[in-house]
Amino acid sequence: TGEGRPGVAATLRALNEALGRPVALWVKEGGARNLRHRDFLAPRAALSAAFPDGQVPAGVMAALTSLGGPGVLSVQSCQETPAGLVVQVRRPEAFQRLLGPAPGPAAATAGMQAGTVVLHCPALRCSAAPRPRHLRSLLLTEHLSRLLRAQGVSVCLVPALAKEGGWEVLRQLHVDWPSDCDNAALLDAVSALKQALARSPCAADCEQEPGAATLPEDVICKVHLRSFVEQQGLVGYDPNIDVLLVTEGKLRSLAELQQAVLQCTVSYPAVNSAFFSLSQCQGSYCSIVHVVSCEEEFQQQQLDLLWRILDPRAHTASQKHLVCGPVKVTNPSSPIGADQYFQLRKRQMYEASVMKYGELAQDEAWTEVIDTLTVAAIRFEMLSTAHRSQITLDLGDSSISTKGTKSGAFVMYNCARLATLFDTYQRAVERGTYPPLPPASELNFSCLREEASAEKRPGEWLLLFNYLLPFPEVVQQAAQLPTPAKGIRITANTEAVCKFLIQLSMDFSSYYNRVHVLGEPFPHLFDQMFARLQLLGAVRDVFHSALATLHLPPLSQI
Repeated sequence: TGEGRPGVAATLRALNEALGRPVALWVKEGGARNLRHRDFLAPRAALSAAFPDGQVPAGVMAALTSLGGPGVLSVQSCQETPAGLVVQVRRPEAFQRLLGPAPGPAAATAGMQAGTVVLHCPALRCSAAPRPRHLRSLLLTEHLSRLLRAQGVSVCLVPALAKEGGWEVLRQLHVDWPSDCDNAALLDAVSALKQALARSPCAADCEQEPGAATLPEDVICKVHLRSFVEQQGLVGYDPNIDVLLVTEGKLRSLAELQQAVLQCTVSYPAVNSAFFSLSQCQGSYCSIVHVVSCEEEFQQQQLDLLWRILDPRAHTASQKHLVCGPVKVTNPSSPIGADQYFQLRKRQMYEASVMKYGELAQDEAWTEVIDTLTVAAIRFEMLSTAHRSQITLDLGDSSISTKGTKSGAFVMYNCARLATLFDTYQRAVERGTYPPLPPASELNFSCLREEASAEKRPGEWLLLFNYLLPFPEVVQQAAQLPTPAKGIRITANTEAVCKFLIQLSMDFSSYYNRVHVLGEPFPHLFDQMFARLQLLGAVRDVFHSALATLHLPPLSQI
């Protein structure tokens, strides 16, 4: 019998260790058709490359059938087939371990990361009316902050929003972002940066050359960035970077970042100046990630280098850039502001809801529902594509629907179906139709059997194996910010949670449309009903946890 909550990574690691080969040979199955017969596969081609004549030693087969350990799924059977070596796990035990009594606090916090990250979103400094491309980097930054915090990482968001004159669309999208900052401390930090600028050999006075365009009044000096890049041997910066005109606004931007790093180390009272020694922080290392649109990347690289010059320490030397691809708007093709984009999507969502639900959708109680569906639609539009790739927004009236299986509205609809199921069950319990759900330790999970048939429809095992089992690892992987071998760009799987929710919604919807969970109130049917309710309760919890990383409240009904 395995120990603790099982996981995909731990099981794959144990399977590969049992084969005694340094390469990863095993893959997890995911399709309903294959899950009828197997859960993990070591493909025949991989076995042929790893073993002479592709023959797996008998001792290895024995090791596989006795697999166990923390986080490892126990093996029911292992056999060779034309497709390769196939393993099926002990499914009733897996149901018990994932749906039974919750693990203790130590097991629940296992795998949590530590550390501090400053997430910087330059789009918020845009003085002009925001456009959809600004929303993309902002929503991605907020989502990433929630993913990191779910892993135990401390996150500081920069820049702070001004109380007055902020973007109205941020309120409409329910963006959770800090406001205001310590202006006195910020002025001290700007002053310290000016002093560092005066001492820097890279800085020079701005002399007005005859016939040259007049420089802006707020220019303080110019800094030679290209020579600094060449002297330091830095890679990954735009080759067109040369001389930067330093303004008060640029120094204020750096001061805000400086203050954020200071805030990250506030637990160390000895650190109390605008410039602090990292050695005083006793290892409280702070990572800095600039989340920028491709249109802002050049300007942010300039600020990155200026900060390195003025504050040459570990946190500035390790700055990384997470770059978002462009947002192309079609139908209409004319430029559109972020506020117009939100209002357009809200009108379309209202019209689609009226078409589906009729007069019900015109009731005042639906105002909040339609607001939430609109926010969900926009967040999924912006976040379900890999951040490096272009997003194409079709703003035509036919581009949004409450029925589309790949939309945020579809995810919210299925979350509401689960809420309705449990509300219906609870009211039936109060009427005495059904008994209350017993404790998890008393449930009979052997009643849950694979429902998939020749039609390849999702069943209970697929919901558990493809969603409940890997969900913690999906969130963990989405929050990873791997350091590149060279350069300053990083990539992250920020689209993973949206894609996970869309696929879960499709498979849950297929299962729920086919299986009558609340059956006739006959005692001999209760064991299966209770086990299914426990399973779907766990599915509901996954929906809620995943939606929380997108700052979306689950709907109780639609």
